Amino acid sequence: MSPEQEEVLRIFRETGALLSGHFILRSGLHSDHFFQCAQVCQHMGKVTRLVELLLPKLAPLGPVATVLSPAMGGLVLGQEVARQTGARFIFAEKVEDRLVLRRNFKISPSERVLVVEDVVTRGGRVVECLEIIAAARGTAAGVAALVDRSDGTTTFSAPFASLLRMSFPTYPADALPPGLAGIPAVKPGS
Repeated sequence: MSPEQEEVLRIFRETGALLSGHFILRSGLHSDHFFQCAQVCQHMGKVTRLVELLLPKLAPLGPVATVLSPAMGGLVLGQEVARQTGARFIFAEKVEDRLVLRRNFKISPSERVLVVEDVVTRGGRVVECLEIIAAARGTAAGVAALVDRSDGTTTFSAPFASLLRMSFPTYPADALPPGLAGIPAVKPGS
């Protein structure tokens, strides 16, 4: 593990953002680890540092005009990426179980947009954000996340960069290993 990855994990552990137990993820899958990035996002100095570590990974994407994040998980991170890069920040929120732009947010045709999320497992919310960009005829410059839980197996229609790539096993509810099945499941939210 690189010194950078060790620093990121230390920040997650210090802030209580990396949890162990039995968790039901947004995807419906179960896991023995959960990234509760809202815990780290309480500490703006740590958010600033995490984004400082993330930005060099985004340099190959080139400049972006706008950062788009799905609410709620990506809000603080997306705003900090926008602040550090001088980009505009907007967010998508759920309406009838689909992410949409509200609050008079608009994406112009050909506008270069970076999607920023906290944690990606399967990437469903990122895909919805990419669909929003495509529907507006914008250009998806890339996708950024603090944590890629798929360890690089999740891909998107735009380049994807993450600060930390890890693979904690996930399981469907009907295929839990005995050790995990014996622990009460919690759905901590994203």
